[in-house]
Amino acid sequence: MKDPRDVIIEPVVSEKSYGLLEENVYTFKVARSASKPEIRDAVQAIFDVKVLKVNTLNRKGKSVRNRRTGITSKRPDAKRAIVTLAEGDSIDLFEGA
Repeated sequence: MKDPRDVIIEPVVSEKSYGLLEENVYTFKVARSASKPEIRDAVQAIFDVKVLKVNTLNRKGKSVRNRRTGITSKRPDAKRAIVTLAEGDSIDLFEGA
């Protein structure tokens, strides 16, 4: 059994993810090897909420070029999970801010 903190890496902070918060949908960066049941169990364990649905997507890292030297490199690949919570549940992601 994986530790839930190893499965959920961090919440995604973007304009689109903020818009989904109103619909009780949260977006997280997750471990590349995490499966949907592991993600569901981790979110339920960490935040004490009921998860209805988990969607995942693998994002390829972008190629970036250094302007000064011209060397190209690659940002790391990432996996995201879009988690839908049950009605009445919510996660206070930015309670300390």
